[in-house]
Amino acid sequence: MYAAESGTPIIPLKLGVMKTVGLTYDLKTDYKFKEGDPLDANAEFDHPSTIDVIAKAIAANGFKVKKIGNASNLLEKIDNLGVDIVFNISEGLTGRNRESQVPILLEMAGVPFVGADALTLGLTLDKVMAKKIFIAENIPTPKFFEVSSPEALLNIDHCKFPLIVKPRFEGSSKGLSESSRVEDLEGLKEQVEYITKTYKQPALVEEFISGQEFTVAIVGNDAPEVMPVVQIKIDGRLKLNDKFYTFARITSDRLEYICPAKITQELKKKLDDLALKVYRSVDCRDFGRVDFRVDNEGAPYVLEINPLPSLSTEDVFMLVAQNIGITYEAMIGKILNSALKRYGLI
Repeated sequence: MYAAESGTPIIPLKLGVMKTVGLTYDLKTDYKFKEGDPLDANAEFDHPSTIDVIAKAIAANGFKVKKIGNASNLLEKIDNLGVDIVFNISEGLTGRNRESQVPILLEMAGVPFVGADALTLGLTLDKVMAKKIFIAENIPTPKFFEVSSPEALLNIDHCKFPLIVKPRFEGSSKGLSESSRVEDLEGLKEQVEYITKTYKQPALVEEFISGQEFTVAIVGNDAPEVMPVVQIKIDGRLKLNDKFYTFARITSDRLEYICPAKITQELKKKLDDLALKVYRSVDCRDFGRVDFRVDNEGAPYVLEINPLPSLSTEDVFMLVAQNIGITYEAMIGKILNSALKRYGLI
């Protein structure tokens, strides 16, 4: 049920005791840039204002909130957290398993937490591993290969140009710029060299899907709720063709989210069904978001699933909340409620 004035969910708690929710996160302001770091090194981390908004939303659902911070802070406090459950949005510090750091510490300590576990987060941050799962589950995804250096580009007959070059295990469009889409072998070598040297990891090279871009949020577990499809609009265009989501566009006025997407019911059903299949294929929990490209013939391709998506009020979850007629606080409540039910805490 919801409070009459705010539309915020009132969650019935066992024994009538107000529970305490810990909040784990990484702040952009805490990141110390190192020599050689790209400008987007802290792109995945949250602004302090986002953490404040999430904390207020949790409190609006009838909980006490304890801000814990990043994995290092959690490790220091792990034996005396004083919380009933942790709402985890921490991106972690280094390496391809960084998103798994907070969940594995909580799991070891027996502390319930909101969101995917360490295995799911590790698998999905590594885009190559995620795509292998998609292929095994017959989920359409662009053809790809992995390469660790320009010198390794010996035979790419299995993929055709244009191609797009990404870091293997990054999020928030890190490493993506106008140069990421390449038309020939020379451009491919240049971009692979940039990615491998700058981000110190292999490059994921995919066939570029010309067409439209969409994202689908999901909340829940036993009967996950697929949220309205969101369409990406760039430079005023819905038919993106060769345009795509880049790091620079995230913070510009060139990118817009359109919800609900201006698409046919047939395409909506395809995206809904695929999003749910992807969500289940990697054992996503409580909430997540699936990103798509749809080619000019209407065929959808899964780019990735993010089981740790942004909860900024400027991002997709705020937009879909408004579209289904609830507040941002109510959306956070739905996510938290999903985890509480999963642990038998309500």
